[in-house]
Amino acid sequence: MKIREGMIPTVLGTVVTATGLSIKPLPAKIKWGVAGFGLAHIVLGAIDLVEHRNDH
Repeated sequence: MKIREGMIPTVLGTVVTATGLSIKPLPAKIKWGVAGFGLAHIVLGAIDLVEHRNDH
């Protein structure tokens, strides 16, 4: 099974963003920091997916 370049950071970013936003006891600054970190991974992974979409 071949995984496209950029798929792992995109999926990881989605998980980190969802986790950061769903943890209740954390202060808002930390929650948004974790969510921002996850969003950055989504963006970087999406860039890789778009750049390498025609590579086989």
